[in-house]
Amino acid sequence: MNLEVQLKEHIISSLNNLFGNESLPSIQIEKTKPVFEGDYTLVVFPLVRFSKKSPEETAKLVGEQLIKNKELIQEYNVIKGFLNLVINPQIWLHLHTENWDSVPTVSHPDVSKIMVEYSSPNTNKPLHLGHIRNNLLGYSISQILKSNGHDVIMANLINDRGIHICKSMLAWQRFGNNETPENSKIKGDHLVGKYYVVFENELQKATEQLVAEAKKGNWTPKNSSTKERYTQTLEALEKAKEQKQINKLEGQIKEMVRNESELMISCQQMLRDWESGDPEVLALWEKMNGWVYEGFENTYKSLGVSFDQYYYESNTYKLGKDLVKEGLVSGVFFQKEDGSEWIDLAADGLDEKLVQRSDGTSVYITQDMGTADLKYEDFKLDRSVYVVGNEQDYHFKVLFSIMKKLNRSYANGMYHASYGMVDLPSGKMKSREGTVVDADDLIQDMIQTAQQKTEELGKTEGMDQTELDNLYYRLALAALKFFILKVDPKKRMLFNPEESIDFHGDTGPFVMYTYARIQSMLSKADNWKQPVDNISLHPSEVSNIKILNSYEEVILQAGKEYSPALICQFVLDVAKSYNRVYNEVDILRESNTTLRNFRLQLAHKNALILRSSLALLGIETVNKM
Repeated sequence: MNLEVQLKEHIISSLNNLFGNESLPSIQIEKTKPVFEGDYTLVVFPLVRFSKKSPEETAKLVGEQLIKNKELIQEYNVIKGFLNLVINPQIWLHLHTENWDSVPTVSHPDVSKIMVEYSSPNTNKPLHLGHIRNNLLGYSISQILKSNGHDVIMANLINDRGIHICKSMLAWQRFGNNETPENSKIKGDHLVGKYYVVFENELQKATEQLVAEAKKGNWTPKNSSTKERYTQTLEALEKAKEQKQINKLEGQIKEMVRNESELMISCQQMLRDWESGDPEVLALWEKMNGWVYEGFENTYKSLGVSFDQYYYESNTYKLGKDLVKEGLVSGVFFQKEDGSEWIDLAADGLDEKLVQRSDGTSVYITQDMGTADLKYEDFKLDRSVYVVGNEQDYHFKVLFSIMKKLNRSYANGMYHASYGMVDLPSGKMKSREGTVVDADDLIQDMIQTAQQKTEELGKTEGMDQTELDNLYYRLALAALKFFILKVDPKKRMLFNPEESIDFHGDTGPFVMYTYARIQSMLSKADNWKQPVDNISLHPSEVSNIKILNSYEEVILQAGKEYSPALICQFVLDVAKSYNRVYNEVDILRESNTTLRNFRLQLAHKNALILRSSLALLGIETVNKM
């Protein structure tokens, strides 16, 4: 029987003995806070009206009744109106001996079909550190939801169309001199990313002087609508006093100038040609995207993430256009004088949102609308989880609101698993300026660092080169993944590669070493799997078993909150707790065979829980370090 169920039944029985079979209130028990002694806490305030005593006196009265069953409750203490109960260590021993050779199966009360969408890269640049956090979160959330019993589909929506894609295409067309991954020896996604930066550099050179003059009012826009906005922006700029506002307005002027440059006009024309099916543009798009897709797959493989389903915005944007037509007919959307289509979300606390440009080309939201419909049509989902950075919080509020107004039955199951950006000690990454941390480079740097740290600690003795290469790779990935995933997803984080690979901190390598230490010890032992009972537990062993026993609770909570960070904290708690056991009691040298066998079984259980928990983070263990 579940311990909490058993405890609750005992409490109810004891209360009936104390107060008779009156209509007692529902029992409130919870885990005792770490700062207090105890395992479970009973809230006694609702019982005061039956005891006719103060909360403290009531707690003592109930406590004395409960410890009559010494086999379940060893002792109690009272903190104001709270009764803290200490479970008999033999109960913890029994819980352990019942299942020391297995990992609990988590049973979620409401099993659902869930799609987790992550990665969602643009095909104009390689994956970078920000994408790494996205992929690690998405993959781990998927594994956690699977462990909760859900039917999970891992999906990747490839952003393979749009003005940003055309920037790389146009730059390669004009400045590439037929450079290819083959003749340049540059990985395909890296090569395309190179030309995205080239485009931005060329645009900067072409517009720098014009932008400077435009800020002074010495620029005449070609487009009439731009002319009006430019005039209004200049007027606002003259009145602006705060530097933040000034910077914002000057940024708007810069974009106006850039958008009317020959390069950007050509880029916009390329997008229109692509959407109209121009053979030359499509051929260029297919060639360059092909380079990127191959590059992405190599990175995903190195990172240890995968997908069950791929969607491409080049396909889904058309579906979004159909939804725009539907919304125009139903009155959800409206058309402005220039022919563009919009939705007014003021009633939802949002703004007006463009859903289709006046030239008929779609925007991001259009594509996401079409994809949402397609995902549901394909899988009849209960939930659709979008793992996307918090800079898109507003975008998803708009998307979910639109799908509700379009009366999509699945709209209430759409959820944005928002996460914070990743910074480096040197500051914020910028794709346009080519200052991002490339994912492939980072993985290789991590592998080299893992090798260096391992060799410094002298942990390579007796391993051949294949074993060493596997060790360095797994350590590197463990360090990278754990460092990123241990941070609450909602928080912005600072990534420091050197800190991540420390063998003694709250890191992946520390946990990996704990696991390997257990495996090394078990490999030296024999005949340790016989049944065990009637032994006295060391306090560190009791504490360790308690932590192991919270596995199911942690997995369920992590699934509820979409938070791998909870798994990371649990893994650290397990590793630290077991290391205390390892340091405070004899194991292999224990002369009492029964006690020795118990401690080896406990070590084995810790290893099973560590391996299972790390797998939810996408981390593979090693048996030898």
